[in-house]
Amino acid sequence: MADTHVDLPAAPGPSTRSAPGGGALRVRLGALRELVGLSRTRLDDDVLAEPCRVLDEAAARDRLPAVYTAVAIAGATGSGKSTLFNALAGAQLSEAGVRRPTTATAVSCTWEAGGGQVPDGLLERLGIPARARRRAHIMDHALRGTILLDLPDHDSVDTAHREQVDRLLSLVDAVIWVVDPEKYADAVLHERYLRAFAGHADVSLIVLNQADRLPGEAMDAVLDDLRRLLDERGVALGEHGEPGAGVLAVSALTGDGVAELRRQIGELVSARTAAARRLAADVDGVARRLGPVYVADGAEAPAGLTERAREDFDDRLAAALGAQAAGQAAERGWLRRADRACGTPWGQVVRRLAAHRAERRGEPPAMVAQRLRAPGPPVVAGAQVEQAVRQVAADAADGLPEPWARAVRDAARQGAKELPGALESALAEQPPGVLPRPRWWSAAGAGQAVLLAAQFLGICWLFTALVGQPVVGRWLPLALLLGGSVGGPLLAWGCRVAARGPARAFGQQEEWRLRRLAADRGHSHVLEPVAAELMRYREVRERYVVAASPTGDAEVSPSIPSCPHMTGRHGTL
Repeated sequence: MADTHVDLPAAPGPSTRSAPGGGALRVRLGALRELVGLSRTRLDDDVLAEPCRVLDEAAARDRLPAVYTAVAIAGATGSGKSTLFNALAGAQLSEAGVRRPTTATAVSCTWEAGGGQVPDGLLERLGIPARARRRAHIMDHALRGTILLDLPDHDSVDTAHREQVDRLLSLVDAVIWVVDPEKYADAVLHERYLRAFAGHADVSLIVLNQADRLPGEAMDAVLDDLRRLLDERGVALGEHGEPGAGVLAVSALTGDGVAELRRQIGELVSARTAAARRLAADVDGVARRLGPVYVADGAEAPAGLTERAREDFDDRLAAALGAQAAGQAAERGWLRRADRACGTPWGQVVRRLAAHRAERRGEPPAMVAQRLRAPGPPVVAGAQVEQAVRQVAADAADGLPEPWARAVRDAARQGAKELPGALESALAEQPPGVLPRPRWWSAAGAGQAVLLAAQFLGICWLFTALVGQPVVGRWLPLALLLGGSVGGPLLAWGCRVAARGPARAFGQQEEWRLRRLAADRGHSHVLEPVAAELMRYREVRERYVVAASPTGDAEVSPSIPSCPHMTGRHGTL
């Protein structure tokens, strides 16, 4: 189906639009092969069966001589295709008669290409038995290198005949569709074959046979109606210099129009581009069918894992780990330690008495310890982790075709199974830092001790004075008592104000520690697998764009590749 060994020259005239050079065609096939290889673990084999068939057939055609072009004559029972085959060959090579179906096995007629090139390999690939191979009796230079096939009836009552037609139509380089005045509008022909073959219009001819049965005006009316039906089925018609299928009327019995048909076949064959054009149309059809799998609704490339999605995921994981609450708890712990280190001794006594009363009331020890010590390690909220993973997977899969969106969700879900355990292990391996003890706490504690001593000294001095013992200066003990009583709370208040900044910084440090820990584990278990799936999708999308492009936007591959994992399968065009 693909041309071989050398870059194919462009067909003359306007038809070059759908006749890419060999280089572009090989690029598209190379991209299609890479596309299948990258997709085989993400898509079902049924989805990849058709591109694999095209690749295998292209590789098989690439190994055969490029100078021969296989042209099939296909038609319904009684359309006169065998008679037309004989008229083109110039001899009675295929059985024609009133018995139906007449053609049971495909018959070939070959016009030798010369130069020592033989068509045996191509005929073997087509499955034409040796007894059904013929050589043209009339050597027409315009048809050199043509292998003309007379196919069984596509509407035969014998299913083996229909299967043979479908197989050969998937292998030949060009097709001549033969219709007659009675069944030119046959629904089976138009719906099953011509509509499916619409993309191959450049390598097809539609022939209205038995034109001798119609007067001039009736023949024109039938041809116009045939063109209308073809247009409704999406078959481009090669009229007014536009590329597409040619439509003409002939009479195989009288020979009217046969010379024109032979000329058009010669034009189709002489450029040696029919195989490449047929294969390019096959690739176009595969690309159209694969479009929804690789490009959702024809939209631009989806955003994927955006920076906003990453940040939201990190925030949700941090919330699941209680990073903000842990930071606030660390800040409160710092302030509690500052109060204990710098507060008045009387205040510490009051706090311990309150804790003792709480224990007597039956409060849990953890609650009592929380009042006196720094908080313990945070607990991972599994439900919040799962919700964070679901949300980031949904954000990353937004706009992706379903198979790739499912792959992204599966990758995220797989990582989510291990993420809570990984977070808990990380918390155990990286416990919270020890609350630091600034030097000024010791100085403040010493000051509180001096002020407490001043209070005791003032009390003792006043007591001595009250019992009538002589003292030096009655105002001095009063000053010591008042100074110690007021100075202690003032010093504690000043230390509390001074501790707010370091406490806030320590709380933020603890919060960011947990955020980094959550982000690190979240990236390795969820974001990296999701990013890998998105990278694979971007790569296959790029390969799809190349495969779907008529010009092939990539470097030329050295040879036409076969399917990387599936054998070729024959099927209807």
